[in-house]
Amino acid sequence: MVTMESDAQVALRAASAGAAVVREMYGASLTRYEKGGGDFATAADIAAEEAVLDVLRAARPDDAVTGEESGAGGAAGAARRWLVDPLCGTLNYAVGNMLVAVNVALRDAASSAGIVAAASADPFSGEVFWTDGAGAWVRGADGRDDRLIPSAGSRLVDLNLDPPFPHAPGFRAVELMAAPEFVAGFRPRVVSSTVAVAWVAAGRRAAYITDGGPGLRLDSVHFAAGIALCEAAGCVVTGIDGLPVDRGAGGLVVAADRETHGVLLGLVQRQR
Repeated sequence: MVTMESDAQVALRAASAGAAVVREMYGASLTRYEKGGGDFATAADIAAEEAVLDVLRAARPDDAVTGEESGAGGAAGAARRWLVDPLCGTLNYAVGNMLVAVNVALRDAASSAGIVAAASADPFSGEVFWTDGAGAWVRGADGRDDRLIPSAGSRLVDLNLDPPFPHAPGFRAVELMAAPEFVAGFRPRVVSSTVAVAWVAAGRRAAYITDGGPGLRLDSVHFAAGIALCEAAGCVVTGIDGLPVDRGAGGLVVAADRETHGVLLGLVQRQR
């Protein structure tokens, strides 16, 4: 009897394939492809995306795909679309910093959940954080799955300080970091990769905050996987205005629990 591979299993396998490429190419002299505004891709970004797409095309040939490097493929109005960020943290990677992630998420317009499966792989720890839309787990290098359990105990809050800053001067993450109320209750961290969003789901960060435009959940190759993981793990996820992330002003405030989210959202809104 042949059992069809689930969407979550496909996401996990695709992210793992991309992570293997990122790991193999680490430390090599890589060609850079300028995108403008200080952003760039490397040969590793492109090779990792191809590895992810190879898995998705073979397993789900009828689905549409949007890759950060290759753009949109498949029918424009497809109900099912995979979102692929093959190397989140390219600048980290290019200078030998191992804080990166490979993100794969499936958006299904027929589902009220929107994102129905996702995986975020850490190429260097060997961990893959994944969700089937109902629960969330981390698969270790030994192949064992452990449920993700959020916790605010660390009091560590990751802040995205990378431009653009569409809500400035009304909101600046760097000013939040210096606010006396923030300093009294939290400790800032700057990872510059969405692997930190998965860490909120895993209890390794109390929260994650970023500025940004609207629509982060439904069509962002960068954030869709991390948001899906956090929601499935039971985190509190909103935009910087407290509304659902696919509505409202945009941005992202993800916290391990409601109390932490309320405090941080209050600080954000006070600044605005």
